[in-house]
Formats: sequence, C-alpha cells, structure tokens
Amino acid sequence: MNKIVIHGRLVRDPEMKTGASGVEFCKFTVAVDRKVSKDKMKDRNADFFDCTAFGNTGAAINAWVKKGREILVEGRMESSVSEKDGQKRTFWGVTVETFDFCGGKSDAPAPAPEQAPAEAAANFTPVETEELPF
Repeated sequence: MNKIVIHGRLVRDPEMKTGASGVEFCKFTVAVDRKVSKDKMKDRNADFFDCTAFGNTGAAINAWVKKGREILVEGRMESSVSEKDGQKRTFWGVTVETFDFCGGKSDAPAPAPEQAPAEAAANFTPVETEELPF
C-alpha cells in the first residue's frame, strides 16, 4: 500500500502548469513541522514535500490555497529518476489524491471584490423552516 497524509503550510504560492500531453497540473511544496528536542534546535525542524495535483483538484488548490496557508494532503509517494552530469538522482514527490483546507478563519481567502457584503445581502432569499428537508 502506498499512502501518505501530510499536514503543513505552503512555502510558496501554487503554480499551474500544462504537460506535453496537454494535461494541467498544480505544483506546490508543503512544509511539515517536525518536533525536535531543545538540544537539537539547530537541526532542521521541518520536512518539505513537493506535491503535484492534477485536474480539478489542482485547479482548486491553485485558486484557493496560497503561501502560508495550512493544508491537509492525502496521496501517494512517487519517485522519478533524473540524470545530470552522468549521475542518476532519484526525486520523491507526492501525487495528491485529495486535500482539505485547514487553519483558522484568518487563514481563509478574502471574499471576491466583485460582490460586496451589501450586494450579497440583496441576493439573499429567506427560506421558511417548513421547506427544509430535515
């Protein structure tokens, strides 16, 4: 079984790309804090995961998640081999299957400027409680 779940913060804004076959995907990096003892504070205290999300998942991440925002990512680890100067190197990344927004309300994206709160209230239609299915 190949399954990974990570919870961390984006280190930069996500980036949409298009592959050679025309498939769109979103690339981003998530930093996950690592608990360290006080005597090891000089050690690196985060792990960084390069992530790739395809299709609608990638488009949603690109639209709604920005640098510093918390995210929970579930997917699978995949490796790729690259050769540079005659030496082969293996790179590991996460292929995102699902994700979830995390963090507090202050982390939420700002409302779209095209619809001010007064306009949103004007579009509000009250619903009678008898109409609710529950």
